[in-house]
Parts: sequence; structure tokens; C-alpha cells
Amino acid sequence: MTSTDVRPATAAGLQFPTGFVFGAATAAYQIEGAVDVDGRGPSIWDTFSHTPGKTFAGHTGDVAVEHYTRYPEDVALMGELGLSAYRFSVAWSRVLPEGAGRIEQRGLDFYRRLVDELLSAGIDPWLTLYHWDLPQALQDRGGWTDRDTAARFADYAAVVHGALGDRVAHWSTLNEPMCSALLGHMAGQHAPGHRDPVEASRATHHLLLGHGLATRVLRDAGADHLGITLNFTPMSPATGSPADVDAARRLDGQQNRMFLVPIVTGEYPADVVRDLAAAGAPLPVEDGDLDVISTPVDWLGVNYYFRSTVRAVAEPTGKATAFIGAERIDDIDPAGPTTTMGWGISPEGFTDLMLRLRDLAPGLPLFITENGSAWPDEVGDDGAVHDPERTDYLLRHLAAMTTAIEQGADVRGYFAWSLLDNYEWARGYAQRFGLVHVDYGTQRRTPKDSARAYADVIRRHRGSV
Repeated sequence: MTSTDVRPATAAGLQFPTGFVFGAATAAYQIEGAVDVDGRGPSIWDTFSHTPGKTFAGHTGDVAVEHYTRYPEDVALMGELGLSAYRFSVAWSRVLPEGAGRIEQRGLDFYRRLVDELLSAGIDPWLTLYHWDLPQALQDRGGWTDRDTAARFADYAAVVHGALGDRVAHWSTLNEPMCSALLGHMAGQHAPGHRDPVEASRATHHLLLGHGLATRVLRDAGADHLGITLNFTPMSPATGSPADVDAARRLDGQQNRMFLVPIVTGEYPADVVRDLAAAGAPLPVEDGDLDVISTPVDWLGVNYYFRSTVRAVAEPTGKATAFIGAERIDDIDPAGPTTTMGWGISPEGFTDLMLRLRDLAPGLPLFITENGSAWPDEVGDDGAVHDPERTDYLLRHLAAMTTAIEQGADVRGYFAWSLLDNYEWARGYAQRFGLVHVDYGTQRRTPKDSARAYADVIRRHRGSV
């Protein structure tokens, strides 16, 4: 997709509810750098990224975009954009270098400084406790496949709340447990890089158990705006054949329903339970677990990028699949333009998702905690970064969100992914999602045209209320 292919989209006419939250999001390992500073312990992403062949060109998050030292500049950029909120994650191993036990106050002090800087700028901190960077010390004892890790996560939540609970009002336990469990333990594409369906099933359950335990700890400590962030990918069958319809059901079960439904209802979807058992990877549920997992939350974080079309095939695809027992299910290449990640563009899928969540999780307010796109951005001769594709993507997805709101979806905020170009996990520095361009050689920050478009949306909203 080139700039000449982009249909014009503008901020004019977009209407949002009173009190709507406008923010941007990041994650610790993707931006902080300083991996061996102030007592931080190694995480599974340090190990994974330093393992030859695991990441694009061997890229690591060792330096990233130096947010650990440059955070005042980054908060100032947020203020220039008019953001009212900033979603960030805490690096578990920066706070508890061994994952449990000894607390590293220098790590907590960094987050204290960051939160104070945000509050001084009038920006609400939205804190995510876990964005994929499990301490390596816990991985050495089994990681998320070990039930004890869920308990250690609750202990970690208590430590962070003890340090920041007086200044942070908005808490999310996990970011995208589907990726931690299935991309990390089934597809092998994310840390810890395993490909074992039993491990993937165990990690799924223990992540959700850890969420429930941490939610209880945080609630008991006085936190009153608690949520979890899930990534949703709508799944459509390639045809109306029973085989394709069943393929879409199975992938929807593991991508979407397996993580949402037990939180909302206290039960795993029965069809998913059957699928996993049939694949020899049953969920390791013990008495009382589902009561813990369904501990009430106050909001649901929704991450959306694209939708998928899938089909059943006669023989195993040979591809690394994130889904258990799905060796004979294949993705259809998206029609139309794609981002540099190879992802299709579907604002209408975004609307449909929010309306589905309205019905699957009635009464649970939604916050769009990630939505964005990657493009081959460069600083032009004029010193600016012109990114018409991202600007169009942003505005069309904001419009799709307002359509869902008009139809009864209780969406109360939007966090663009991402504030900054950064380390895109196994894709390294080859993919740019930021509203703000980062020159990785000099660390110079340059707001892109999309950032200015987003700022215009925010200004118009504030001018209308």
C-alpha cells in the first residue's frame, strides 16, 4: 500500500462520549533498555533475544529506545500530543530480580519517577503488571507451566501496589496471555520459545490463575479500577463448508473465548475443553481455580489489529501454529493491502468485535488498550515523517469504534499502539508501530503526521465537551 492508495480520512465528525480516555501504550522490554542497570535481573526475553536465530537479525532489547533514561522527554511528547493517559508495563525482573524474594528498590524508584513525571504533566498512569517478560529465574523453575508462578505473580502485584498504589489508579494484571501461552509455548515464536501443546495448555491456565490471584491481592490492597488486557482476532471460515466452519470455531475458541469466557463466567468454553483434551493437552484445572479466575474485574482491555480467515486442509500445513491440535488449519492471505507485518486492514472487523464483546461480557466497560499498524516510515528531506497509511488506519479505526459505541458498545477509552517506534519482539527493529519516529542510532524522537492527526482528534473532542 503506497500513499497514493490511501483514501482520505479526517478527524472531522468523530464523536466520543464525555470523559473518554485518549492515550498511547508501550511495554517495558520494548522501550526501556538498561537491561543490566540498577540491579535488574534477566527476563525470558533477554534469554530468547540473545539466542541465535530467534529474532530478526539477532536484535535484542538491550538498548531499545532508552526510555529508562529518556522518560522525561517521552512524557513531554505525550503532553504535546494532548494525551490524558499512558499505558505502560512494569518489568517484573527490575523489581524482583529473582522473580520472588529480594525487592530491588532502585527498580521501583524508576517507576516512582515515571509515575510522578506523568502526574506532573496531567497524564494518568495505566499500569500493566505483566507484558511477557517473566524473570528468567522463574522460568528456570518451570515458568508459567509451573502452578507456583501464579502465586509468585500475586506476590509481585502486592510489591508493585505497595510502592505505587497511592498514585496509580488504573491496574491491568496481564497483557495478552494468549501470546505468552500459545506463541511462547506452542508456536515457539515468542519467549521462552517452546513448542509443546501440554506446556501451552498449562501456561494458559496458570496465567489466568495468576490474574485471578493478583486481582484479589490488588482488591484487598484497595485498588478499585482493575482489569486485564486480552488480544482478540475475529476468525471467519473461508467457506460455509462444515470443515471450514469448525476450523474457525476451534481457532476462535483458543484465540478469543478461552481467555475471556472463564473470567466472565467462571467456566472454560465446553468445546475448547473438549478440543484440548482430544489433543492430549487438557487444561490443568484444580478445585476452586475457576472461582479465582472469575474474580470480578472493573474493565476489559481490548487489543485489536486484524481479523483472520481460515480453512481446513487435508494434510498438516507444516507451519508453526499457535493453536493446539490445529495442524490441519490454514490461514487465508488477506485480501487487499497489508501492513509491513503482513496483516490485513479491517476497521469493520473492529466494529464487529466490540459489538460481540458487548454481548459476551455485558456490563463490563471496554478500553481499547492497543490498536495500531506498522509501516516503513522514514524521516523526509523536510525533517518530517509523513505516514499517510498509519494516519488513515488510525482514523478509520477510531471511526469504527465510534460506530460500535453508537450501537451500544460501552467503550470508554482508546490507547494507540504505540507511542514510540520500538523493539517489536521477534521482529526486532524492522517494524515501526510508533506515532513518534525514533532514529535508533541517535535516539532522536520525531512525531509523525499520524501523531499530529491523533492530537487533532483529541483537541476536537475536548473542544466539543
